[in-house]
Amino acid sequence: MTLLARDEADVVDAQVAYHLHAGVDHVIATDNASTDGTTEILERYERAGRLRLIREAADDMRQDEWVTRMARLAATEHGADWVIHADADEFWWPRGGSVKDVLATVPSRYGVVRGCWRHFLPRPDDGGFFAERMTVRLATPAHPGDKETIFHAHQKVAHRGRADVEIERGNHNAHAPGLESLRGWHPIEVLHFSFRSVAQLERKARGNWLRSPTYEPTLHRLLLDDAFREDRLAEFYASHAVDDDQLARRLADCSLAVDTRLRDALRGLRAADGSFALPGEGQAALTFPRPTAADDATYAAEASVLVEIDGIVLAEHRVHALERRLDALQRGQLGIARRLARR
Repeated sequence: MTLLARDEADVVDAQVAYHLHAGVDHVIATDNASTDGTTEILERYERAGRLRLIREAADDMRQDEWVTRMARLAATEHGADWVIHADADEFWWPRGGSVKDVLATVPSRYGVVRGCWRHFLPRPDDGGFFAERMTVRLATPAHPGDKETIFHAHQKVAHRGRADVEIERGNHNAHAPGLESLRGWHPIEVLHFSFRSVAQLERKARGNWLRSPTYEPTLHRLLLDDAFREDRLAEFYASHAVDDDQLARRLADCSLAVDTRLRDALRGLRAADGSFALPGEGQAALTFPRPTAADDATYAAEASVLVEIDGIVLAEHRVHALERRLDALQRGQLGIARRLARR
């Protein structure tokens, strides 16, 4: 797994421990100038031999460049069969078996599969551990083209290890010659915990990755930056948090669901002092039971928008390929013929 983090101390220990117990063999992490204890947490896993730590002190956001570097290192120096690309607030949950088991079933002709984002919404901030509070999942995410909401459907990428791979910004796609995508199948859920507390939002805002001239900020980053500058982060958090009245109403209309899977998994890995067990420290590997038919139906409905998006992306790729072929023809024999005809 690759991991890019900046000031994620409230979640990164749980994130790394979870994935090492879920089937990930090794982590390559890039720490971008963290000051909140994130670096020290990652160093613990580095000392244990389970993580390779890269330090980036630059105060900017070169995500695609840094993640591509980690992806290539995974293949060339760590012999990775498969690489998943996770943010610190993401937990890859396989739909039966471990992450490794799921990826082992992919036919050899395919080199890219994707996981489906499933958003967990903030709850009133009581200062406690995020996974104990955040057990409410959005069941009806918006289409990515919807600019009115920050919680939209999307997919994250996993791919076979390749020394020449390139990762798109946001970890939504991977490219390399002959690296074919298995489309329309999302065998891993990516449990997403983006807004966890007011303090976490303040750290995110202070990091201010908007400084990079090449970074195109997402809607939630722009809104968060505005709230930070206007000193209304608590109000911003509260506007997205689900209180008990909202929860009851939205459970009834099926727009929200209670989902305790991550909370329960982390309870089994967490020590009394709040730290998380490394593999081999007396904790068994996590198990992931096969979903029920009802769960499968709900997931298929939620992921259907991703199939639509994938079709659009595939069509765009084919158009771009056709444009490149036409351009080559115009510069080649077809161009020569046209010039001769004009004479």
